[in-house]
Amino acid sequence: MNYKGILERRIVVAGIKDVAKRAGVGVGTVSRVLNGSGYVADETKEKIEIAMRELNYIPNELARNLYRKKSGIIAVLVPNISNPFFAQFVECVEEELYLAGFKMMLCNTKKESNAESEYLDMLNRHIVDGVITGVHSLDVEEYKKIHKPIVALDRYLGEHIPVVSVDHKEGGRLAAETLIVNGCKRILHFIGNTNVESPYHERHYEFERIMRKHDIQTTCYELEWNRFDSQYYKEVVKDVFLKKIEFDGVFAVDRLAIECMNEVLRRYKKVPEDVKFVSYDGTYVTEMVEPQLTAVVQPIEGLAKESARLICKMVNNGRKYENKNIVLSVMLKKRGTTIL
Repeated sequence: MNYKGILERRIVVAGIKDVAKRAGVGVGTVSRVLNGSGYVADETKEKIEIAMRELNYIPNELARNLYRKKSGIIAVLVPNISNPFFAQFVECVEEELYLAGFKMMLCNTKKESNAESEYLDMLNRHIVDGVITGVHSLDVEEYKKIHKPIVALDRYLGEHIPVVSVDHKEGGRLAAETLIVNGCKRILHFIGNTNVESPYHERHYEFERIMRKHDIQTTCYELEWNRFDSQYYKEVVKDVFLKKIEFDGVFAVDRLAIECMNEVLRRYKKVPEDVKFVSYDGTYVTEMVEPQLTAVVQPIEGLAKESARLICKMVNNGRKYENKNIVLSVMLKKRGTTIL
């Protein structure tokens, strides 16, 4: 092989001036074609496109984005990608954004305490065009300072930010009535941290209301803010049994319900004969255990589609949107952790 010849070979990269010269037009005309700004005759456009192909010219995408003040990228913020709910949500959002002509930047904020703030700063600096956030770690006031496209998943962040969520009140009702009809008398109810203003609290409020109405003993265990990891759920279940909390029915998110059920089974109790479980979210993990979990199912694909649709519309239409809140329906899937 002639290595000397390869080393001596010069690689010539065509620039915008070369394209203009080949097409017989000015640099400004080529720039208008590349950026889609201003009028250029069809005949001239064709000459420029031919010149670009002949020279194998590759436009500088970064420069074009800076000119347009658009990157074609949407940031999706989630607290922990290992959580089945967020993993499925992100997968669906990426597909929807791709179909709409956008790329997705995944921002897993678990690793750093200031990660959410840094990703929002990228929005201010035009590195991303919009943000879909499912994170609950940053103060609402920080979001109120930003007047650019943001869509919130299950959290109230201010009057100018639309929220996509489900009918959590209905979800709480379905869970409560399922445990009641199964004859549960002592309920263990895991609730989200109340420091965060979010639609998801409605499921807990409704669940508690129905339990009080039926005079059913309920123990509420409040979880830490923004914690979704398996290790934390293991610690919570360990704490429940150390406190010797008595229960014959459990209402919790999928993975926490599974951790609790596993410990119940390790203690030689039967499910559903001794303890009934209703989980919330209804992700794929509810079908990977034995018995399979009865679950209130959130339409994750629908949440992703609405989130993507709203953020794309806001980016393309200058932040305008037709609905402040999008609320989708939930459904109950009865499986082996309840009898009826």
